[in-house]
Amino acid sequence: MAKSPLGQAVHACFEQKLVSLPISQIDFLRPVAPKVRRSAKYARIAASIDEVGIIEPPVVARRSPNNDRYLLLDGHLRVDVLASRGAEHVACLLATDDEAFTYNKRISRLAAVQEHRMILKAIEDGASEQRIARALNIDVQTLRAKKRMLAGVCPEAVDLLKDRSIAEGLFRVLKRMQPLRQIEAVELMIAMDRFTITYAEALLAATPQNQLVADDQPKQVRGLTPEQMALMERESSQLERELRVAERSYGPDHMHLVVARGYLGRLLGNARVVRYLAQQHPEFLAEFQRIIEGDTAAA
Repeated sequence: MAKSPLGQAVHACFEQKLVSLPISQIDFLRPVAPKVRRSAKYARIAASIDEVGIIEPPVVARRSPNNDRYLLLDGHLRVDVLASRGAEHVACLLATDDEAFTYNKRISRLAAVQEHRMILKAIEDGASEQRIARALNIDVQTLRAKKRMLAGVCPEAVDLLKDRSIAEGLFRVLKRMQPLRQIEAVELMIAMDRFTITYAEALLAATPQNQLVADDQPKQVRGLTPEQMALMERESSQLERELRVAERSYGPDHMHLVVARGYLGRLLGNARVVRYLAQQHPEFLAEFQRIIEGDTAAA
């Protein structure tokens, strides 16, 4: 048991050492369907295990203190691949609590930027391109494209996207913009919580010609006419101005909403007030109730 900076006891969520368990004693939360075994993701995991073994150990929890069976919380495909290879044991991370319903939500899957950095680090450490490609179940040309993925993208935009699960094609769109516009585009993606290539191309269409890398060449976006792109540029500029204004006022507005919500909650705790509103202003009562019962952040 560790201590927090405040001196409070902190319970570890996992055993400190990996444990080797018989695969026959591990119960899956869900079966691995034949369709999943034919998927590209499954093939990639299998190729990685064949080449370099298990990198991220599966996570299990004991079914009960007096039971020799374990519940698989994370790593279904990895364990299934090992079983198909005839393996009898697997090294697992043993959870001290059963987090079957929440564990997967806490896992941070490998983002595109992180994968790019992992590839560069593996090459720096002496791994050959061929071996890395086999481990990722891709060809060498695709691996080289992943190596070049961030060339032409400014560090500030990369840093904003470093933990996001996004398509690699999004970076190809950003490369057509100048650095400052790249940052603006990524900030808009974050504000709108949209990281699709389609949305990136829409932002490209709304980018003025002088903010593109090849500003001496006519901007071309598939499916859009020059007139439509000009309209998108004007509307995008207006949207960005409105977004900046909203960002400046969001904090005070949210604070006012929280205070008002608390006041209305106390007000409607008075039976006489509720009775009066119900008789004289039922429409106000309905709105007040909607406000105090709703999510503050979403209201």
